[in-house]
Amino acid sequence: MNNGINNLPQVNIAGREFKSDPYPFYARLRAEAPVYRTVLPDKQAAWLITRYDDVLMVLKDDQRFVKNFRMAKSDEQLAKLPWIPPMFKPFMNNLLDSDGDVHARRRSLIHKAFTPRVIEQMRGRVETLAHELLDTAARRGQMDLVRDYALPIPLTIISEILGVPPKDREKFHKWSKTLLSLTSAGNSALLGIPPILAVIRYLRRIINERRRNPQDDLITALVQVEEAGSRLTEDELLAMIFVLLIAGHETTVNLIASGALALLQHPDQMALLRRQPELIGSAVEELVRYTGPVEQATERYASEDVALHGVTIPKGEMVLAVLASANRDERTFDNPERLDIRRENNKHLGFGQGVHYCVGAPLARLEGQIAINALVQRLPNLRLAATPEALRWRPGLTVRGMEALPVAL
Repeated sequence: MNNGINNLPQVNIAGREFKSDPYPFYARLRAEAPVYRTVLPDKQAAWLITRYDDVLMVLKDDQRFVKNFRMAKSDEQLAKLPWIPPMFKPFMNNLLDSDGDVHARRRSLIHKAFTPRVIEQMRGRVETLAHELLDTAARRGQMDLVRDYALPIPLTIISEILGVPPKDREKFHKWSKTLLSLTSAGNSALLGIPPILAVIRYLRRIINERRRNPQDDLITALVQVEEAGSRLTEDELLAMIFVLLIAGHETTVNLIASGALALLQHPDQMALLRRQPELIGSAVEELVRYTGPVEQATERYASEDVALHGVTIPKGEMVLAVLASANRDERTFDNPERLDIRRENNKHLGFGQGVHYCVGAPLARLEGQIAINALVQRLPNLRLAATPEALRWRPGLTVRGMEALPVAL
């Protein structure tokens, strides 16, 4: 089967080494093999789509590129899939892996909690939290910008929205971090059993508590919700809360941390933002474009044979729309390798497009703007406390971020 080119190396796109700098490989794919077949660590084939216009097409064409693999694959293809432990099954009824009316129904149940108006009401809480964390860091004179700043802000906020008690938040982050890293390992199903069992036990307990003792939080609202006469099933509830908790903090952690790293590596842009804090809106959009936390959109599957650039993607095979590549496509962006916080008409795809556009985008923008601006304005001597080469990037397929970011203040 033609993958578009024969002399490109096969790389582990979920591995640490690749994550540290995937951009040269994607640039080569855009030029030489814009539709490229690779093999993931679990031995599944995946087609990488790397040019902006093609990525946009995949994101918006929810008829030919579907989320629910069961709707795309033949019985023969389904039989060849890696074994999925039974305890994973509840999480297959989630917002990210559904299409059509099912997806629209699930999305409508949480949309009201993430409108820009509702999110704007959280501004004061996010600002207070950011400054409290910076106060603590300033007293020490140093910090791990991931653990001590970028993580606590979104983890605290999404936990408060959902109603997860403070004592449980760090535990949930450890579970989600483990599960997100599993896509870099071929034996991911077995490694995922302990954290999945822990998550299911925890979520069932908190759901039952909300049924007995309703609170003013999103978990209670989801337990009680009735939309067009249809409640969420138990599995849908588990999957919804799980996805909201993970997506609600993992991506924004990396937006804040990777954004800070990009500014530290471009001191002219850092200085510009210090002088003109009103640029923070366009700065965050540019950081999402330049070093976005979501490297590829979550998986889609070809519902029919799809011909693109002389290559045929067979029905049922996985398609990965590479946002990190689209956002640096020289056909769409002027000087795409340059960080420019004043960039105009920034049509990045960092939050996706189409019916699966990120429902949490308003929250991510608010948290990113407040966290990065507070960091830049309050810490004029902020600098890296490690060489860029020494930074360890987390393994995994979809999300791109660092394990730690040591800085001196």
